[in-house]
Amino acid sequence: MYYLLLVFCYGFSLLPFPVLYFISDILYALVYYVFGYRKQVVLANMKQAFPDKSPEEINRLAKKYYRNLTDMMVETIKLLTMSKKQLQKRFICDLTVLHELYAKGKSCQLHLGHNFNWEWANLFCMQGVAFPFLVVYMPLSSKPADRMFRHFREKFGSILIPANDMANSMKPWLEKQYLIALVADQNPGNPRSCLWYPFLNKMTPFYKGPEMAARRNDIPVVFVDIRKTKRGYYHATLKLMFEEPQQEPVGKITEAFVQFLEKNIHEQPEVWVWSHRRWKHQYPITN
Repeated sequence: MYYLLLVFCYGFSLLPFPVLYFISDILYALVYYVFGYRKQVVLANMKQAFPDKSPEEINRLAKKYYRNLTDMMVETIKLLTMSKKQLQKRFICDLTVLHELYAKGKSCQLHLGHNFNWEWANLFCMQGVAFPFLVVYMPLSSKPADRMFRHFREKFGSILIPANDMANSMKPWLEKQYLIALVADQNPGNPRSCLWYPFLNKMTPFYKGPEMAARRNDIPVVFVDIRKTKRGYYHATLKLMFEEPQQEPVGKITEAFVQFLEKNIHEQPEVWVWSHRRWKHQYPITN
């Protein structure tokens, strides 16, 4: 099954970008108008986040989101045959802060949200730094699909760290310099062991693991802001937020990321993943 999927995706990825985006337009019509993929979830999340927007504005925003979602789908498959030169042309980011941290002998955590296109961001960042580049990911339940996504992400040398076995997978790297990317807006499985903050007008749980690891090992934390400048083109900004995390009070790093992410979402809401069930858990948590 994996090899059949690989052959199909490889052939698909050979198509030029204009053809891929034509296919994306067709997928958008199917996903939004025909199948209505998680449309009620998307609309409910947007109404929660933007109570001042009219129903018409929410619907327009939802359509923009689904167009970006299907673009993300074809862009991810394109990674199979996309060259470094193509990626560097379409994804721009100044990596100076990472070079400086590496020169100081420090490791680094990158904190980012589910903003399109994080798959391109991972590969761009990896090929531009001297660090071993670790990417934390959640394995998919489908083994062929999981193997395919690992193939995409490992293409240029990224080292994947499964989120469900992170402690063991990180052991070989603890005494070395490394750069690790953490998509820090995942919905936690156990809200009782998380940190809660106001986020898009609702109390929301966030994993405290990224902050705990940064504080425990005194690893500098860099926040990543990804913006879509036009179709097929992105610009990311890296901001060094905490160079000495052990000096910060508990919760400060996570709270800063929540505020950073919320600001970015308000400025370009159509590029954040609204189809996740982000508010499955209610606050306060009781036994």
